[in-house]
Amino acid sequence: MLNYTVTSNHVHLLVNDTGSDVIAQSIQLIAGRSAQEYNQRKDRQGAFWEDRYHATAIEADEHLHRCLIYIDLNMVRAGVVSHPVEWAHSGYREIQEPPKRYAVIDLEGLAALCGFTDLRGFQGAHRQWVEQALGNACAPRDDRWSEAIAVGSLPFVETVKNDLGVKAMHREVVQAMRCASQLKPMRPILPAKMRL
Repeated sequence: MLNYTVTSNHVHLLVNDTGSDVIAQSIQLIAGRSAQEYNQRKDRQGAFWEDRYHATAIEADEHLHRCLIYIDLNMVRAGVVSHPVEWAHSGYREIQEPPKRYAVIDLEGLAALCGFTDLRGFQGAHRQWVEQALGNACAPRDDRWSEAIAVGSLPFVETVKNDLGVKAMHREVVQAMRCASQLKPMRPILPAKMRL
């Protein structure tokens, strides 16, 4: 796990894809187990999650930095808190003040993927990115993170599209601001997030 935010009706997870079907199997386990726990606690049966999850492949460069910050600022954009440190159910606090035990975030892995060898250097940069985004009115909601199936350089996005084969058949590569490319649907689709 690289970052997360848990809200009242959905979850954002930033994870490192370590192999074929690892993410799908992990999400299935998390969704199934959390639904089971909730149903047992509330003495109920039936579906807990509204939709399947939506996955977006993100290139490990400035696009990863932007996605990291986008997740950190979710509850700020929602107007629930004024700074991500105020939201207890997110990775921002863990990145800035790692717990001695029971860490959820692979902080060293995240720092390395963001191009840092020094953890403190990464934490300082992360703090600066968040403060800069807060100064820019938190950057409004960006559909790239919830609707695209890949965000990154043109070669990265084209590789993802080729790897997905039939699954990406009705998607087009779109060149967005500042060299970010994404695979967007050729026709509108409803965003599929993990919703409660």
